[in-house]
Amino acid sequence: MTQTATVNYHVHKPGRQAFELDAGGISGNLISPELAPTSVQVMDERRIAPDTTFDQASVGFATYPSKVSAFNETQDWHGSYDAELTDLLTREIDAKEVIIFDHTVRKDDPDAVRKPARNVHSDYSVDGAKQRLIDILGNDTAAEWSAGHYAFINVWRPVGAPINSAPLGFILPDSVAQQDWILLDLIYPDRKGQIMGLAANPDHQWIYRSKMTPDEVAYFNIFDNRGRASIGHSALDMVEDPTVHSVRHSIESRTLVRY
Repeated sequence: MTQTATVNYHVHKPGRQAFELDAGGISGNLISPELAPTSVQVMDERRIAPDTTFDQASVGFATYPSKVSAFNETQDWHGSYDAELTDLLTREIDAKEVIIFDHTVRKDDPDAVRKPARNVHSDYSVDGAKQRLIDILGNDTAAEWSAGHYAFINVWRPVGAPINSAPLGFILPDSVAQQDWILLDLIYPDRKGQIMGLAANPDHQWIYRSKMTPDEVAYFNIFDNRGRASIGHSALDMVEDPTVHSVRHSIESRTLVRY
């Protein structure tokens, strides 16, 4: 079974493009490069056999209830949630060491500080990942990790209610051509990074997991120094049930793992 959704692809340009976050010193103010709204067909992962696996598709799904219910700004939940994510990634992808370095709560509300990311992308370029590794570990430890196998993994979870609108969708890596990727700068007030955007390609095969609940997670590869594919992803503009009016609320956690 497929659904129709709208996504915002990036557009190839002659020069380098950039996102500017908190532009002008205003929290939540985002200046974006040109995006191209595009209608795509999306397969429900729950109906795909065999189930989508991390090894095959760089994204996996799991039922993993959390003891944390309120992901508020106090940060007093960070320790217990980080321990849960460490256990999850140890079990699911056989990570030997896990560092959780960022949590982002998103809400599909015009007044929210962080809204769902509605551009088709993956979170790191090669150079961006190398610099982030140094930012987190320092030069010496980063060099040690680089000699082995490491990766950046994102863990995404609904908050409060099942996802009825703007679910998170993924493009199966085997359907992406190398020329679809576009290098983008990511400009923060205090630092600069790089991500990879994706341009439209009718061969892209989109999947999502329908009506994900707060007891479920998606974990997906956003950079791997041994070549596992980074997976393109985006919020999908679609609605599961028009009679349900809950707002999409989610938390994503960026992690650095060593295999």
